[in-house]
Amino acid sequence: MSCANCATTIEEAVGSLDGVSTVDVNSATDDAAVEYDDAAVSLREIYDAIDAAGYEAVTDEATIAISDMTCANCASTNEDALEGTPGVISADVSYASDEAQITYNPEDATLEDLYGAIEEAGYSPVRETDEGEDEESRRDLARKEETRSQRNLTLFGAALSVPLLVFMADHLLELGLIGERVLGLPAGWVAFALATPVQVILGWPFYVNSYRALVKNRRANMDVLIAMGSTTAYVYSVAALVGLVAAEGYYFDTAALILVFITLGNYLEARSKGQASAAIRQLLELEADTATRIDEDGTETEVPLEDVQVGDRLKVRPGESIPTDAVVRDGESAVDESMVTGESVPVEKSPGDEVIGATVNQNGSLVVEATRVGEETAIQQIVRRVSDAQRRQPEIQNLADRISAYFVPAVILNAAIWGLLWFFFPETLAGFVEMLPLWGLVGGGPAGLSVFEFSVIVFASAVLIACPCALGLATPAATMVGTSIGAQNGVLFTGGDVLERVREVDAVVFDKTGTLTTGEMELTDVRVVDEGALADGGSVIESGSTLDEDDVLAAAAAAEIDSEHPLAKAIVDGARNRGVDVQSPESFENVPGHGVRAATSAGSVLVGNRTLMEREGIDVTAAAETMETLESEGKTAMLVAIDGRVVGVVATADTVKESAKTAVGSLQARGHDVWMITGDNERTARAVANEVGIEPDRVMAEVLPEEKADAIERIQSDGERAMMVGDGVNDAPALAGAFVGCAIGSGTDVAIEAADVTLMRDDPADVLKAIRISEATLSKISQNLFWALGYNTVMIPLASLGLLQPVFAAAAMAASSVSVLANSLLFRNYSPEREYELLGRFRP
Repeated sequence: MSCANCATTIEEAVGSLDGVSTVDVNSATDDAAVEYDDAAVSLREIYDAIDAAGYEAVTDEATIAISDMTCANCASTNEDALEGTPGVISADVSYASDEAQITYNPEDATLEDLYGAIEEAGYSPVRETDEGEDEESRRDLARKEETRSQRNLTLFGAALSVPLLVFMADHLLELGLIGERVLGLPAGWVAFALATPVQVILGWPFYVNSYRALVKNRRANMDVLIAMGSTTAYVYSVAALVGLVAAEGYYFDTAALILVFITLGNYLEARSKGQASAAIRQLLELEADTATRIDEDGTETEVPLEDVQVGDRLKVRPGESIPTDAVVRDGESAVDESMVTGESVPVEKSPGDEVIGATVNQNGSLVVEATRVGEETAIQQIVRRVSDAQRRQPEIQNLADRISAYFVPAVILNAAIWGLLWFFFPETLAGFVEMLPLWGLVGGGPAGLSVFEFSVIVFASAVLIACPCALGLATPAATMVGTSIGAQNGVLFTGGDVLERVREVDAVVFDKTGTLTTGEMELTDVRVVDEGALADGGSVIESGSTLDEDDVLAAAAAAEIDSEHPLAKAIVDGARNRGVDVQSPESFENVPGHGVRAATSAGSVLVGNRTLMEREGIDVTAAAETMETLESEGKTAMLVAIDGRVVGVVATADTVKESAKTAVGSLQARGHDVWMITGDNERTARAVANEVGIEPDRVMAEVLPEEKADAIERIQSDGERAMMVGDGVNDAPALAGAFVGCAIGSGTDVAIEAADVTLMRDDPADVLKAIRISEATLSKISQNLFWALGYNTVMIPLASLGLLQPVFAAAAMAASSVSVLANSLLFRNYSPEREYELLGRFRP
């Protein structure tokens, strides 16, 4: 805020929200006091109102690992607890990554408040420590501890359950191996002695979590299903053992094996989660721990990486990782940048070239000067982008979350209904089910069992078979792997929602300069079109003389020397390379999108396009044929006028990138419309488009930077979803307005805010990588959801109809989550390059 009017603007914006009672904004202290009804308006909406008014309310962000979530419903519980904390603006909790991303008002909430909210919900946040451990280390430690705990519990339960497994096999297969007594003791009491420690020790976490879910948070989660299923089998067996109910057998083996299978599934799931998020750790491990700093006296000193400052000169020997982002000052070498950009071929580096931290110097010593350190380096920005992307889930996840929220109560209700139906109408149901081909196939059927006993089995099976975990893991697990694959191939997605959108793109719109072309302009032609322009007196040449090419070039270069445009640099460099003396102008004015105006020793000079000349009332007829000839050759031609008269034309050319034609052809073969948009004139644009294979009616030329967003809107006006591919600077409005904005840059240029996707290499072919990775990830998500939903669709009716033993239901429940994670982990071997090579054999 800069004045009292700013305060009034904010007061009006926030005060207009329903539920806001009073707003007092103080421009002197830069704060606002807002009284509102949180049932009618959220803190998020208040912040959004301030943003919409053109101001920014201060926020802070925290990422907190949560070590003991067991299903997607646990994540929802933590989200509700955090969002109910005063000062919290938004919270996003991921069950797949076991972490919460929170945005909050630092004036009203602290990190301790956030920890407290998670603990109040009954879960364990991984707290910051004073021992110097970074966040990733603490999270890894918590995950390893969880994995170790689940492994130990599984081994303990398995050791006691092996004899019970023999009991079960003997009972189901009627082998007659186990009599009424085992080792001189009644078989029922032996089974009780083996099952009880399993029920108490392995079951305790499920009982605690169930209490927390039902009593504290008033919602049911997966732990409730497990606790109900195993306890039903155990309590029924105890009641039968002591004679409270009449039963044909005991289900201690079932109760114990349920817990063993589920705990084994939790162990495998914990391991798989660690593997799915390993890509970020692997990226961080690429960083060097130390650097060799060259002091002012030339002494080389090995220092910790955190001690390196911007401007330090560092020695990098062959085989060493480059410590930080830097520019080469001395030496030549090839650098392996594959781990950052996905470029498999080492890149030659010489003085003046940029190098990326964590890349590997191959065959020569380099002296580099640090340009970015710490959190600003490319590798740290990549890690941050990948982490953020993994937290932002595709829209399809919202459907899964909504299903999971109602799933557990629906399952319990379904189990209770079928248990009662089997109790009250056993003969009717048995008659119907006996007609099914699956009757008895998987251990079902009430033969030889009492009605009550079979009703208990149906209830336990129907409760245990329904697992919302697989549904909750289906999308985030695949998204985590997909975004990691992108990072490994030099493609950074800002979120899982972007990963979902990229595959839906219909049209790809390339900016020309720097995207399809190298962007490195070179002066190619200087033409004189009016040799006698100054014959009657002028300041460039003596009276009576005529202009030559050097005179035209000197005037153009003098006008352009203060411009930062690539075309200006090409003209100035070209003049100097030809030995022309380039003088500084007395005054300079940039005319955006058209050219420049300058007062020089040659007079008043204009350099630019036809529009600029026409605006100044200058006749360009004498240069028309020259302009058309140069532009038809794909060159950018600019008119040069001195004192209101066109005297010549200068032309520059931009080389088309080697991969541009292949990229355009491959996109068209996939059915995408490919467009090119440029500020260049029509003839030059069409020449470049023809070279790369873009159809003439898909070329938009002479488009000013501020008009590119309107051009994208026109392309999308008929329903097409466009991906705009540009350099992320002049193209920022177009990138933001496109269905997907894709910034193409260099290995160090990863923080392009307007873009949804950032390509780490200056290679238009990487657009194909982005689309392929998106398609592959969504395909994997679809597979996961199919199996998760298909599993429940098939198994719940089987259990409800009495066709599934509880122990098999528990095993299937555990297997469903593990199978979804395993399917996602197989995706780690995916390569968009290999897919391209394969498909290229069959495509024209």
